[in-house]
Amino acid sequence: MLLIIALVLLVLWLLGLIGSIGGSFIHLLLIVAVILVVVHLVRGKRVL
Repeated sequence: MLLIIALVLLVLWLLGLIGSIGGSFIHLLLIVAVILVVVHLVRGKRVL
């Protein structure tokens, strides 16, 4: 679930970067997405 949210935030960040909208909010989305990915990796649910 966290990974999906992080991917959506990354996509929104890329769209905002290309469209030059959102100002510093765009960089906040990137930071949140990176934090979510790190949390997901640290919690690391192993699937066998």
